[in-house]
Amino acid sequence: MSHPEQPTPSGTAMPPDESSAGDELTAAIPEPPNPHEADDELGRTVAALTADDIEPAGRRKLLARLVTDVRRRGFAPMFRPRAAMRWMADVVGDVAPHVPVRDRETLLRHFPGLDDDELAERLIRNATRTTAGIGAAGGGVASVEWVATPTLLSAPILLAAETIGVVAVEMKLIGELHEVYGRPVAGTAGQRAAALIQAWSGQRGVNPLVPGVGVATVLGTAARKELQGMLLRRFGRNLTTMGPLLTGAAVAGYLNRRATRNLGEHIRDDLTKTKRRALPN
Repeated sequence: MSHPEQPTPSGTAMPPDESSAGDELTAAIPEPPNPHEADDELGRTVAALTADDIEPAGRRKLLARLVTDVRRRGFAPMFRPRAAMRWMADVVGDVAPHVPVRDRETLLRHFPGLDDDELAERLIRNATRTTAGIGAAGGGVASVEWVATPTLLSAPILLAAETIGVVAVEMKLIGELHEVYGRPVAGTAGQRAAALIQAWSGQRGVNPLVPGVGVATVLGTAARKELQGMLLRRFGRNLTTMGPLLTGAAVAGYLNRRATRNLGEHIRDDLTKTKRRALPN
């Protein structure tokens, strides 16, 4: 996976006035020069949002930027449920190759002195904090949106951006847990992305016996339906973000934290069972 530079808290800080996030969400967005540049910008924003060392203000700013990037993709389908899930599956497919998965050596440098299980627990804990932070950031921005009724038209795209950000964090967690337990996701960038999409959709570890294929192939098979179903469940859960005032932030943060922990524990258990089966008797 790519390893873009992670934003530092000082580099992503924003003024205390949270209304600036609402201003970013409702500002006029210029058309990008071409679709490839739009996809690259979207990937960079998502990669930055997956970092686990961002202050709340910086995370709100990144989420607002993600809303901008998603808008550039064209969001009319978000008002038609079936088309919306197909659209989101396409966006996840474009984002997945940009998810910054750290290899085992890098993880051991970042978290020295931990054994495999302790390192896995640390990664799960950090990922839950990150997805909870995304939910809280989305709820904080939504609280601004509730002040001006016409801007509620931004709600679907805000929910889509939040969902895409959470999925990216969880795919990163899946990839890094595989690194921890000695089963790195192999192949080209597209093949690794496809494997992470499949693992996230099925809430299971990557199956090394499945031949590596590209993202386009994965999203053109039955796995696409599984991905869309999971995205629909996550999108529905993120509706809590739109609760009035800051209640949505609290609930969305809690639900994101719980869902990410459940996913991390399922993947960890899957990998440890596979590791035990592989040990000689």
